Amino acid sequence: MTSRFLAIVVLIATLTFALSPLATIGFNGFTPDQFPVPQIDPPVQPAGYAFSIWGLIYLWLIVGAIYGVWQAVHDPDWRAMRLPLAVSLIIGTFWIAVANVAPIWATIMIVVMATTAIMAMLRAGHSQPWLQVRPVALYAGWLTAATGVAIGVVLGGHAVLSEQSAAIICLVGVLVVALAVQTARPHEWGYPAAVVWALIGVIVTNISGANWSVIGLATIGAVVLTLRAARAVMIGSAQ
Repeated sequence: MTSRFLAIVVLIATLTFALSPLATIGFNGFTPDQFPVPQIDPPVQPAGYAFSIWGLIYLWLIVGAIYGVWQAVHDPDWRAMRLPLAVSLIIGTFWIAVANVAPIWATIMIVVMATTAIMAMLRAGHSQPWLQVRPVALYAGWLTAATGVAIGVVLGGHAVLSEQSAAIICLVGVLVVALAVQTARPHEWGYPAAVVWALIGVIVTNISGANWSVIGLATIGAVVLTLRAARAVMIGSAQ
């Protein structure tokens, strides 16, 4: 595939991905009636307001994709990330429609989306961080958290684990992945920022029920990710 073709595919996939909510009823988390064991405010799922981050992700990805076609078609740093990013966005175009009817399939899809988004982020160059890696990093970070949420809700909804056990195990999984990715690209703060945003949403969900184990785990994770990101940024600024 030529560089121009890949750049155009990413732009088209970004646009279809961003417009996909308009073709559905939208998505603010799985609904209780989608599972044999109804999931009413599962502790692993962030508060509804947290999903508003998608507006920023959509807009930023579109701006980056347009710039990529306009000014960076043949840039090798951009080309390296385009194929996995395109795969993630193409799957994402159909994700909401699937999530509203088939949570298990949606969970499988979001695992692939997150994996390829992380691959794209790690392959991205450094020349135009605000237009290239940062929007992809924000997208990958949110997908990392969303993958843990999806798995946790499905496990609880099918009585594989209790809601509480599923929340704790999946939050640990999210933090392990997030810390590993952050270690691989420590100076990119967009990724941990999205994960922290999701963790704050989880804290908000669990405050009313005083679910201190989940609140504590999410708080520790958010603090560690934030401190590591701040340290990396300060070191980068000093160099």
